Amino acid sequence: EFKEEIKSELKQEYRDAKHSREIAFPNGLQIGVGASLTGGLNGFVGYMNKDFDSFWAKRFGLRLDFATTRPIKSLVNNAVDSVMDDGIDIGDNLSVNDANVSAKHFAALLDFYPFGDTWLFGPWRITAGYYMGDMNASANIAATIDGLNPDYHNFKLMDTEFRYLGNSVNGSAEFDWDYRGPYLGTGFDFGLIGGFKVYLDAGVVFTNKSAQIGLNVPFENLEINQNGEWKNVESANLQTVVDGVVAETLSDAQSELDDLKFYPIIKLGVMYRF
Repeated sequence: EFKEEIKSELKQEYRDAKHSREIAFPNGLQIGVGASLTGGLNGFVGYMNKDFDSFWAKRFGLRLDFATTRPIKSLVNNAVDSVMDDGIDIGDNLSVNDANVSAKHFAALLDFYPFGDTWLFGPWRITAGYYMGDMNASANIAATIDGLNPDYHNFKLMDTEFRYLGNSVNGSAEFDWDYRGPYLGTGFDFGLIGGFKVYLDAGVVFTNKSAQIGLNVPFENLEINQNGEWKNVESANLQTVVDGVVAETLSDAQSELDDLKFYPIIKLGVMYRF
């Protein structure tokens, strides 16, 4: 009986040790690739093991997340151009006929699965972390105004009168959002086959940096009305006047953007957990 008891204890210790090895690091390493609506091509590496015996250990996971549009830059810009087609009318006979978009981000994330390894609700997670990234966009603005004097075209900005020689105008607009801050979101990683899973993340970055916009007005063939006299915008002082007028024109739009301090993050992809 004593020998049988010893054998039973040894077998139990062996089973416990084997089970411990099965759920110990590095089991639970995970990688994923996907697409981020506001970041581009997305990827992550991390660790999460729901086989832990500990109530808390099986509910927490870590991820290092990154995304960029660089590998798919031409694909993104071609998609933007296809949507714009012959241009997007923005009023006053002006249209946006070309645009470029680029974005990237990096993040450290902590996942919490409230229901652990429960079959139905286990894949759902709450995520917190920290994001750093930026989004840039630029667009060319142009117009050929038919039916007007082909020699010049007058317009006003903040009570200052300008005119372009000819009936064609052009310029460019820029959008830049360099953001960083804490992130809060939710999502899931639902099993497919084996260790393969489909994952979704949606949340916001709380940042104190707002997006910045700019408008570049070409000085070529541009004249300004000063005291009833038209002058070419060539000298530095007149260019400064134009820049000041443009800045004042954009101030209302910028003030509205300054109130927007939440950068959205949406990601969808496929992952594998070892």
